[in-house]
Amino acid sequence: MMVFRTLLAVLAALPLAAAAACPDKPTPRDMEGPFYKANPPLRASLLEPGSKGEKLILSGVVYSAQCKPVPNALLDFWHADENGDYDNTGYRYRGQMRADAEGRYRLETILPALYPGRPRHIHVKVQAPGKRALTTQIYFQYERAGALAAKLEPRDGVLHATFDFAIEG
Repeated sequence: MMVFRTLLAVLAALPLAAAAACPDKPTPRDMEGPFYKANPPLRASLLEPGSKGEKLILSGVVYSAQCKPVPNALLDFWHADENGDYDNTGYRYRGQMRADAEGRYRLETILPALYPGRPRHIHVKVQAPGKRALTTQIYFQYERAGALAAKLEPRDGVLHATFDFAIEG
């Protein structure tokens, strides 16, 4: 973890590129994995009392394939805890939220630990009202590159990541 934080500190000192207004391609699908649990509670914070995980704020916009914000899109998140374990009996690090009228979302959680054999990731299902859900995963740049990698930026003692979705809408 120390090497990861050092790398983030160095990269945070580099100039940031301007944020894209809309992804230029649809967000790729990725596996649901074996730990999905339906009907998690509605909540914008997955923070758990007593967690030793590093706080992460993940935010972004849900866009349609036509680059229009998707109001009230449903986002369903789940991920491993600070030890790389999934809660299969309750709803720790699981929750749903609705994007706002401009398609924006903001999730408070922790940076998930490495899951054996996998880079850090957050699972998500994103669904425009009345449409088919997109199931995918968000990874973190510097551990995995590509269209599903979010850039981590330490700011004021908290990690921030931005990830915009382009879905059927």
